Order: sequence, then structure tokens, then C-alpha cells
Amino acid sequence: MPSDPDDKRLFELVQFSIHDVGRSVDLARLESAAADAISSARRSGRFAPLRRDTPTSLSLPRPLIVPLAGADAEGLGRLSANAKIYEDGAITIVVRTKARLLIEDLAPLSRERIVSVGASKLNLDEYSALLFDQVMAIVSFAIVDPVSDENRDKETYLAFCLLECPEGPSAYIAAHRGTVAVLLVGEEDATRLHESQIAAALGRPFSYRPDDLAVFDMDRCFIVDPRADYEDILLIAEHANYRLLELRALDRLLDFRLDEAEKDLTAYGLKRIGDRKSQARLRGGAPRRKFARIQALRFEALFVLENLENSAKIIGDYYLGQIYDRLCAVFNTDGWSRSVERRLDVLSSVYDMAKTDSAERRTQTLEITFIIVCIVLPLVQIWQALVLN
Repeated sequence: MPSDPDDKRLFELVQFSIHDVGRSVDLARLESAAADAISSARRSGRFAPLRRDTPTSLSLPRPLIVPLAGADAEGLGRLSANAKIYEDGAITIVVRTKARLLIEDLAPLSRERIVSVGASKLNLDEYSALLFDQVMAIVSFAIVDPVSDENRDKETYLAFCLLECPEGPSAYIAAHRGTVAVLLVGEEDATRLHESQIAAALGRPFSYRPDDLAVFDMDRCFIVDPRADYEDILLIAEHANYRLLELRALDRLLDFRLDEAEKDLTAYGLKRIGDRKSQARLRGGAPRRKFARIQALRFEALFVLENLENSAKIIGDYYLGQIYDRLCAVFNTDGWSRSVERRLDVLSSVYDMAKTDSAERRTQTLEITFIIVCIVLPLVQIWQALVLN
């Protein structure tokens, strides 16, 4: 059922795009060397632990927050933006704005080219990408082991936050359930969603107080909170997206390296290919270098996985922990973790196979040498003695 044309509510749209830029970012070097470019930057404070039943032991990474230039957006007003630069090698671009809108206007405004940048019109994704390029131009020198442009990946998440809800969040969701479901799943028309999909999209709401509610999906969430007290929820959503991003990037890297390892092992002779050129290419110390690289990759992936697990230990049956678990279930991060672990096991098997094959080749060489020294040489000496006599 469409909203009353006069029933415009105050909404806040918050979009964050998380980019994997490298192994790490040297924040100390960045702060000292780029002081002029990021003069208004600041380190985020410690996560407030005493709200929403959150344990005092919870610790999250503290990024360097850099304010960015805003822009005007038709229908949304003035956009504000900032960059959050994490030591773990991630950069988050946050774009947000408040406007009085009909709920039906939210989806089109989030997709259309309404952001004015010079003579150009951009949508939110394009505007966020432009800001990211500007940040990279400043911080690239401080990135350790940077990811190439073609391999760089990102996760984007959009939060629709309702700040006026006198009838209560449950009543509002019930009255607009089709429209809210469309916002969450990214469709354009509520009539295209079956009731089962609407129920699935809205099926796991979270509330801490009677006047707040939050529903989460793969790329979007819908939050009702007249107090605008949802910054910690957005932070938890950001870290869940970061976990997904790093797992996907690591899985892709391992997949690429496994293909490379297969080619190396094929060239080394574990498969019959009859390619003399490729076999000649691995003479001398080349096999040892190839297998050392496989082993180094295993350790690198293990360290990345371990650092990812330890970067934010959001564990426990408290409110924000429940939201984090829900987001990880929606993103299927456990499935991605299993995929990474399977590839690590395959890499381990590849290394063991290569090491075993190399050891067998050395053993064969030693056996041949032993035969030459202990059998062939004495026979030659006997033959020489007989000839001389």
C-alpha cells in the first residue's frame, strides 16, 4: 500500500564502501608524512563498551578518520563524507545524509545519478568511488604490499535509518512490509516479491528498546531509531562486511596461487607433458625456489586468516554480538572460511607432494652415484688391470 503523499519522514542514509588495499597501512608514517593533506584527521576513540549489554572486553581496531569534501544531492540535500583508514589494510568510505522523504523514494534515490560533482552527475556508488580515488592518491605511499587495481575488491553496504516513528517500529514495518523488503533485497517493485521472500527478508528483526528495530540483509539494512542511537550497529555491520571482504580476497588469492602451483608442478614433471622447454626451465635451483614460494604462500595465508580472526573478537550472546552473528550468517562467512581452509589444505598437499617428489629424485641421484662409485668404478679398474696384463 503506497504511503500518504504527506507522510514524509526524516531518514538518514548511510553508505559505506570497504576497500581491500594491501597487507597493511603504516598509519604512523601516514600521519607524519601526509600531515598537510590530512591535517584534520583523527584517530577514532575506544569503542564504548558499557552500552547495550556490551562487555568491557570488546576491542575493535581504531582507524584514522579523515574528513572528506561533501557534495549536494538532488532530493537528499548535502552529503557528508569521511574515510576510515585501518592499519589492517582496509579503507572505508562513509557517505551519509539526512532528508525528509517518503519511504518509496529511498530506493530510487540510492540508485539514481543525483550527486553533483562539478558538471557531472553521479550516483552514490560512483561518488564513493571518486572519493576513494582521492584518498588513495594521498595514502598510497604508506600501503604495505598494495593490491593492484585490477585485483582490488570492495564491499558496499547501505543503511536506511528512520528517525521519526510515533506509531512504533513494529507497526510501521507491518504497514510498509513490502516496501521495506524491497529496500532490503534491492528490487524496484514490491509487487515482484512473493510473500515468502518478504517474510524471509523481514524474518529476523533486532530490538534493544521498545522504540528501536533493525533488520539486516546482504547489502542493506533498515533501522528504526528516533534517538539516532545506531552508530555502534553501523560499526558492527562495517566489521562484518570487512570480514567478508578479506575472506573473499584471500579465497581469490589462494585460487590464483593454486592454478600457478599446478602449472609449476606440471612443469616440474609430476604430470607427463613432454615439454622439454618447461622442464629445462626448472633446472638447478628453480624447483627449490618454486616450492619455497608455495610454502611461503601457505604461511602468508595462515597469518592473514589468523589476523582476520583476531582483528575484532566479537564473541558472545550480547546484543551487538547477536547482530554480528546474524550478519555473518547472512554473508555465510563460515562457508568462506571453510573454502579458504580447504585451499590451504590443498596447498599443503601440493607442497608435500612436491617435497616428496623432490626427495625421491635426490634419492635416485644418490643411488645412481652409489652404483657408479661402488660398482662401475671397480669394474673399470679391473678391466684396466686386465688390459695392462
